[in-house]
Amino acid sequence: MATDEIHQAAGPEPTGPGPAGPGLTGSGPTGSGPTGPGPTGSGPTGSGPTGPAHRVAEGPAGGDATEPAGRGPGRAGVSSTEGGVLNVFSHGILVLWALMVGVPLLWVLWSSFKDSNGILTDPWGLPTVLHWENWSNAWDEANMGRYFVNTSIVVGGSVVGTMVLGSMAAYVLARFTFPGNRIVYYLFVAGMSFPVFMLVIPLFFVMRDFPGSSLLATYHGLILVYIAYSLPFTVFFMTAFFRTLPTSVAEAAMIDGASHTRTFFQVMLPMAKPGLISIGIFNFLGQWNQYLLPMVLNQQEDKYVLTQGLAMIALQQGYENDWGALMAGMVIAMLPVLVVYAVFQRQVQAGLTAGALK
Repeated sequence: MATDEIHQAAGPEPTGPGPAGPGLTGSGPTGSGPTGPGPTGSGPTGSGPTGPAHRVAEGPAGGDATEPAGRGPGRAGVSSTEGGVLNVFSHGILVLWALMVGVPLLWVLWSSFKDSNGILTDPWGLPTVLHWENWSNAWDEANMGRYFVNTSIVVGGSVVGTMVLGSMAAYVLARFTFPGNRIVYYLFVAGMSFPVFMLVIPLFFVMRDFPGSSLLATYHGLILVYIAYSLPFTVFFMTAFFRTLPTSVAEAAMIDGASHTRTFFQVMLPMAKPGLISIGIFNFLGQWNQYLLPMVLNQQEDKYVLTQGLAMIALQQGYENDWGALMAGMVIAMLPVLVVYAVFQRQVQAGLTAGALK
């Protein structure tokens, strides 16, 4: 009886642990009451509201807090949906771009095996009979074989010269500090800003009036022009690439007695192989497809390159009506570029990302 009166007088006990002392022993709604040697009693127990609208979360101080349920999983679901939509959109753009690039190439390829009548009457139809004579006509009668050899000589010499001179200049600008270093670098960078159309007329007179002999309509003259045209971007690209390479290897080679020349050719140049392949592919593509410079500086027909030959064949086929040979000539001009990129695709990608990863 006395215990009940004491309990009624005390009323509901506070939530949480109370101070220790000689008080009553009782349990509150969510915690334990004060402890002591006095009489024991149990208070009313209760639980907070539970249900799908709230969930218990632990607060920063160890207490309990309520937070609207479903926020975390719901947000993750929204992010997943947004990522899926973006993924579908990006893949759709890539597929559309692949069709825009691939369909014309495939059309030229299968048209090279059709006769002129089939190309004009059923341009999108596949060839029913393979006309291999189109390729022989393009190679022999349209002189694509000669133009192919001329282009290989000019582009091969210019790519090698560009890579050797460009990599040497870039290595010096990236690794050595001397008066005028930045000025020389920015002069190369400024060379990329000049359109080739601005240089055609002065370049023509320089080539024509070159001391000793004219450089017009010569292999070496066109090679020198291609090298000068490609050097600015090559130096710009390779300077940035050489700056990403570690200096400790070159320093170790110098300590072992290697000269600057040997260090460059036997140590640093092999380390820069990804960058060299990347810029070499870019130079090859640009020089192989160059049309304006050879059209102005190379007007001798037996020295024509492929772009000049294709332009002349396109003009002639309008009168001779041999469209199959024209399509075959276009495929012959495209094949080296496609083969080179297919073979060195991994190296090109590695060279483009190597600087960012370092």
